[in-house]
Amino acid sequence: MTRCLMILMAAGAALGGLDRIFGNRLALGGKFEEGFNLLGPLALSMAGVICLMPLLGGLLERVIAPLFTALRIDPGIFGGILAIDMGGYQLAMNLAQNPAVGRFSGLVVAATFGCTAVFTIPVGMAIVPQEARPSFARGLLIGLAALPVALLAGGLLCGLGFRETIWQCMPVLIVAALLLWGLARHQAGLIRGFSALARGIQIAATAGLVLGAVQFMTGWMPLPLTPLSESMEIVASIAIVLLGSLPLAELLQRALRRPFARLGEATGMNAAGVTGLLVGLIAVTPVLGMFRDMDPRSRVVNAAATVCGASAFSAHFAFAVTVEPALVPALLASKVLGALLGAGLALMLTRREKRAA
Repeated sequence: MTRCLMILMAAGAALGGLDRIFGNRLALGGKFEEGFNLLGPLALSMAGVICLMPLLGGLLERVIAPLFTALRIDPGIFGGILAIDMGGYQLAMNLAQNPAVGRFSGLVVAATFGCTAVFTIPVGMAIVPQEARPSFARGLLIGLAALPVALLAGGLLCGLGFRETIWQCMPVLIVAALLLWGLARHQAGLIRGFSALARGIQIAATAGLVLGAVQFMTGWMPLPLTPLSESMEIVASIAIVLLGSLPLAELLQRALRRPFARLGEATGMNAAGVTGLLVGLIAVTPVLGMFRDMDPRSRVVNAAATVCGASAFSAHFAFAVTVEPALVPALLASKVLGALLGAGLALMLTRREKRAA
């Protein structure tokens, strides 16, 4: 499956590159260029954090590992609190006693729960218009309720047993339950807390870049770091895959325009809401910007789908191909299953809104 997907991505890169050569007549060259231009933002958010992982992993291993080990929970599951492309994978693998748990946490947990906690919630609450935030929060609640099923499927596909997956996920499920409570009862305080966390990650990423650059240019660094050149290699690999995935996503969106129109009629969602479901599988930020044009039901459904489905076929797929190509099917299956389940639950729970419309 991974090989087939990579061939499709290569075809997308070829089409996008050719269209750019011939003047962007099909609007695929712009997507090709957009994929390459993401190299800078990706490097700013990822490279420095990856540099810091040996240092951070060593510190957390002394603090977290004894407690988790006493509870028979692999410390690697802690890495899932960060997004997959914000250091979650590296942290999970540094902390993991069982590599299988580290891969599961660093890929599946970090790409669903971690992405939601450190990116979708703080960024969404900043981008989504004030009047749409109750619907956004409601959708997140539904998406978090669907998360355990996605994690269970991902754990099984990563080679873990049923009971082991459930037990290893307990810390994540507890934090997810606290998020549910916070979104329902103390939304403003929760958003402030996660905004501060996002700011802290940004500071750490910048510090890591500075330290990595100093080490690269002088050879001197008393702290344990991943060399910046290795961090940039990971980032560059992701950007290469994006060269093909973004033009391919544009073609897919065009091909599904009519089926999505029929889906909108069947579900009572407007055009922006139906389009957002597909766009969210490529990138979550544009979907958050589209909330202004969505009807209330579409906002709930899209927010629910983004908890697990965000960036499944772009940045997260590209990252998994770079570090764990054999587990790409596990990542995509868990993210798509969670997105479908979240969207389905949201549609079921908003039936009255459809009738009212």
